[in-house]
Amino acid sequence: MILTERELIGIRRELHQIPEIGMEEFETQKKLISIIKSMNSKWLDFKTWKTATIVHLKGIDETYTIGYRTDIDGLPVTEETGLPFSSKNEGRMHACGHDIHMTVALGILSFFAEKQPGVNMTFIFQPAEENASGGKQLYESGALDHWMPDEIYAFHDNPGLKTGVIGCRQGTLFAGTCEIHATFTGKSGHAAFPHNANDMVVAGSYFVTQIQSIVSRNVDPIQSGVVTLGHFSAGTTGNVIAGKAQIDGTIRALTQEMNLLIQKRVRKIAESVAEAFECEVDLDLHQGGYYPVENNYETTKEFINYMSNTKDVVFEETKPAMTGEDFGFLLSKIPGTMFWLGVDSPYSLHSEYLAPKEGAIIKGVNAMTGYLKTRMKDISKNRENDSL
Repeated sequence: MILTERELIGIRRELHQIPEIGMEEFETQKKLISIIKSMNSKWLDFKTWKTATIVHLKGIDETYTIGYRTDIDGLPVTEETGLPFSSKNEGRMHACGHDIHMTVALGILSFFAEKQPGVNMTFIFQPAEENASGGKQLYESGALDHWMPDEIYAFHDNPGLKTGVIGCRQGTLFAGTCEIHATFTGKSGHAAFPHNANDMVVAGSYFVTQIQSIVSRNVDPIQSGVVTLGHFSAGTTGNVIAGKAQIDGTIRALTQEMNLLIQKRVRKIAESVAEAFECEVDLDLHQGGYYPVENNYETTKEFINYMSNTKDVVFEETKPAMTGEDFGFLLSKIPGTMFWLGVDSPYSLHSEYLAPKEGAIIKGVNAMTGYLKTRMKDISKNRENDSL
């Protein structure tokens, strides 16, 4: 049975009440599996890996596979929306809209579980997008190997777009991110005898100020990059020279090449400061699977063409965003496209007040089922022509 809009909204509200942190989505997985089993399709199969659920639909043409990915985790945020279906898990909330993501995926899945797809489909209900590079973990586990997609799609809800609007662009949609964790270790001492100490407040401050030159002097002005240091901790009181400084921040860049360049400059600056101040530095640059979300040209061309020319779809070409998403890792391995789905909220992603408009759900389902049907026909036609 194809899930109705009413049923989908009910599912979304149930999922919204049980948000869980990455790799702990046990209740969420249980709920998803119960819905998937109820579809009772003879061409549907599924398996699990940790808290991930992978669903495979056997297509009429079994020589090609389209993938669809949704993330399933919540955030450590205390909900303040006041909704009657607010989170029941204290200190946890679907503040990034992954409940909307899952619900749209289930709607698409229910359609093709009822009407056999033209090619194989693999639906990936992926854990730990927010905190542990779940996409990278899943891919590298080998759990996808037997049902590996030839191309793949995903979306993220967007509070800044009107309800149901589809947003996309060629090239990079989201930036790649990399965490910065730097610890400078020198020698503490009495404030009256600085010559007997090695002050890490000063060393750390030099690191902070030198970092500011990376974007202004190393990044091509027509490209984009951000280096933000949001945490600096050193010392215990005003009359003791600090022997240690901890500095944490983030790198954002629209290409992996630029991200690696910025990482290289951060490392060089850290090492140079340590040498100049005769101290030690422990630098951890952690990117994990948070690569830039770089859309594939061919799949994105087909996607934009369909969405731009379909009567019931409102499409907008969007600008790249400096937010991060671990779907970038999957796109580095599998050609595909990520897009935005408008949910029209005055509150941003990760806000404790975020309340996406539920009217976006059925619009997202209809837009994607329509596109995927068209895409499958084109794939089959092209493969027939290639065999002639």
